[in-house]
Amino acid sequence: MDVVIEETRQILREYSLCDYCLGRMFASKLRLVSHKNLGKKIRKITKQNKPKSCYLCKNLMPELGTFLNKILDMSKEYEFSTFLIGAILKPSILDRDDIVRSKFKLRGIAGIKSDVTREMGKQFGKKTRSRVDYQNPDIVITIDFKKDQCDIKPKALFLQGRYTKEARGIPQKQVSCNRCDGKGCFACDFHGISEFNSVEGHIAKFLFEKFGAQQAKITWIGSEDQSSLVLGNGRPFFVKVINPHKRRVTIPKKVNLGNISVLNLHVVSKIPTEQIKFKTEVMLEITTEKDLTLEALNVLKCLKDMPIAISENLPWQNQKRIYDVKIKKMDTKSFTVMMTLDGGIPLKRLVTGNNVEPNISMLLENGCKCITFDFHKIVSSD
Repeated sequence: MDVVIEETRQILREYSLCDYCLGRMFASKLRLVSHKNLGKKIRKITKQNKPKSCYLCKNLMPELGTFLNKILDMSKEYEFSTFLIGAILKPSILDRDDIVRSKFKLRGIAGIKSDVTREMGKQFGKKTRSRVDYQNPDIVITIDFKKDQCDIKPKALFLQGRYTKEARGIPQKQVSCNRCDGKGCFACDFHGISEFNSVEGHIAKFLFEKFGAQQAKITWIGSEDQSSLVLGNGRPFFVKVINPHKRRVTIPKKVNLGNISVLNLHVVSKIPTEQIKFKTEVMLEITTEKDLTLEALNVLKCLKDMPIAISENLPWQNQKRIYDVKIKKMDTKSFTVMMTLDGGIPLKRLVTGNNVEPNISMLLENGCKCITFDFHKIVSSD
């Protein structure tokens, strides 16, 4: 302690320091946590008066309470249990801190920026009954002391679920806001979409209201036509919920959104980056140019377990497989076929024969057209 007292006297002869900055200079050496209390203790022993202004922080440290009240007020809008605080300081403060530490060879001590975030984190955590998380915090708070501003960014939430679509005429994807092209603006309330008349729109609107979120980015597992139905267990999807104000949300197993139902929507740790392989059970309604017979239709059963080559003007061919085929003749020029097949096969092209081989038109030697196709089941093929 005697060495600390002597070093303190040397420092205070040249620089006036507040209790926070003074205590920080020797906290690691004396292994004490509270820099303020240590500074007070050292000042009392050395009989030094408390200065009106701190040379180093310009009274930033003693006045942190003002910024604490700001972030406490702002954080009331968010649900969180963990947080992380970052700080932007004036370069002049950082320079003065370096000068003092270098001049008096004070090694192994925390810089003033670390002390600011540590002190703010300690007080904020105590007031909100939350804890610091350096790896994956629910919210990140940035205090800009240069501009006298505070900002809170909540961590995105990732959800997984399925949806069914029980009416035709509903597109899967929502058209982006025409003012901002999906980036978010005042016209669309920063959602990136200004209408909610699609599967994406219905789901996004539900998430905006449920989580107090700003945007929702959906990753689809497969796609369907506007005229298609999605039945059975539904189509799986993932969604990134951006800027959620609420996190402790209970979601029913089934959410009814008019003709759209969302099933088993729940939080997951991340959205998979690798391609997800899946199989679909789909019912196609097909018409033909020429009359057909049931005997002719039975030719389509050869599609079972036959490799399907899909050409996309690329130097390679994408090969998929059909696992089951069930045919029902409707009249002389129409029939339905229920197929279980790999996801990613372009169903209308499988019927007409546009760069897909073999195809239904080719096998029947008859011009065929797909009127509708409805999904009855979608499962992972892994």
